[in-house]
Amino acid sequence: VQLQASGGGLVQPGGSLRLSCAASGTIASIITMGWYRQAPGKQRELVAIISSGRTNYADSVKGRFTISRDSAENTMYLQMNSLKPEDTAVYSCNALVRSRAFTPAYAYWGQGTQVTVSS
Repeated sequence: VQLQASGGGLVQPGGSLRLSCAASGTIASIITMGWYRQAPGKQRELVAIISSGRTNYADSVKGRFTISRDSAENTMYLQMNSLKPEDTAVYSCNALVRSRAFTPAYAYWGQGTQVTVSS
């Protein structure tokens, strides 16, 4: 299973970006998908997670970020609005995937994508 993240870049404060994470490979089901971020000198933190249509967000992004998923395409999105300089970080996607029915699920990580919020 591979996860491919994309959509990062440089944006001014108050701007928007949309991140994508596409899962490929042998996939029977995806149990959860989530976005994490790590800023320089800080620990990685959970940004948002989606599972069975339910979502959870870090307090710092509630009301500004929206996580969604296209199950048919095994793709997850993170719409980021009203971006702040403190949102600057490397954003990585994670998925808990069951490759075949009735087998254990494993966690996979995509490569990070840099988001920089600066004027």
